[in-house]
Amino acid sequence: MWDMDSNVFRKALALVLLGLVGCTQKPPTEAPREIKLYQNWELQPGDVVAGHEVLSGLGDLTIALQGKTIYAPFDGRLQPHKPNCAIFSSEEVPVYLFRLCGVRSPNFGFRRAGEAIGTAKELQFAVLTRQPDGRWALVEPSKKIIEQMLQQQ
Repeated sequence: MWDMDSNVFRKALALVLLGLVGCTQKPPTEAPREIKLYQNWELQPGDVVAGHEVLSGLGDLTIALQGKTIYAPFDGRLQPHKPNCAIFSSEEVPVYLFRLCGVRSPNFGFRRAGEAIGTAKELQFAVLTRQPDGRWALVEPSKKIIEQMLQQQ
């Protein structure tokens, strides 16, 4: 039925299928989380200045992870937030949010304490606490929580 060699046909079909199915990027299953900050600084992670992305700002702590894994410190949810950032929240500490920027291959959705939530070359980490008016303020991160996120429990 086909004039071309069957091996050539199979290779062409495989390339078409890879282009249609195998090479598409899966969208996150979690809805992005938007937060209103109490402090209103001009530059925030994800902003672009002179064509360069801002990776961290006031209130962020940058940790050189060199590709190592980040773990959920509590049972909670990882949601996308701005380009290259994620928000981790937990019912165990409902007045806090953890902003993680620089996470590679994030595992969005519900995570149990100790489960991997992604990796990072450099992790920009910030802790936010809920204010009475519903906005979020940056606070100093706890060394214990950072250790929980960087060591498998």
